[in-house]
Amino acid sequence: MRLSRRLLMIAGAIAAFVGLFWIGQGVGIIRWPSSSFMIGQYDWVLIGTITAVAGLVAILIARRMRR
Repeated sequence: MRLSRRLLMIAGAIAAFVGLFWIGQGVGIIRWPSSSFMIGQYDWVLIGTITAVAGLVAILIARRMRR
């Protein structure tokens, strides 16, 4: 149980970080790499938001699991 809790926490943190990165690129705040097709595309704001929320939900579930 301890390993699954830790893996869920790590996966949630990675998903939240990636989601925030995609939001930043979709809005145009993050312009790296400069040739990215995601920059300024508002579809990626929606996809990033869903991914970040899913990551945060995974973190909350992992925190509520028994130790």
